[in-house]
Amino acid sequence: MKKLIFLTGLFLFTGITFGQGLQKGNLIGTHVVTVSLMPGVTMEKFMDFYKTKVIPEIEKNTPNMKEYLLKGIRGENKDSFGAIVVFKSSQERDKYYNADGSDTELGKSVNAKVKPVMDELGKLGTITSKYTDWIVQ
Repeated sequence: MKKLIFLTGLFLFTGITFGQGLQKGNLIGTHVVTVSLMPGVTMEKFMDFYKTKVIPEIEKNTPNMKEYLLKGIRGENKDSFGAIVVFKSSQERDKYYNADGSDTELGKSVNAKVKPVMDELGKLGTITSKYTDWIVQ
């Protein structure tokens, strides 16, 4: 009986964990980020702030978008900082960004809302990003 309860729980957990996977039509933005740290700031401190403060604030103000922080551990981007941004669709992304990558009016509104946390991030360091957007097929 205990095994049945455990397996049922594991099955439900697995379904919840993987039920939120990528779907055809999702837009994935991959970003390789260059960080310039302020004196006395470690990359760990910067990444922790980004993960615990910046991402939640951006996600709170950008419905249908999820961001994941990445750390390169092997290969060309070893020890680099990156992000994956997932939108439900390219139409969702287009609400915030123009075709040239600039912000739409809604995107500017989101930036104004997250400005306080971004100003705090600026005290730790600055970032520049190279990105590619992908559509899940």
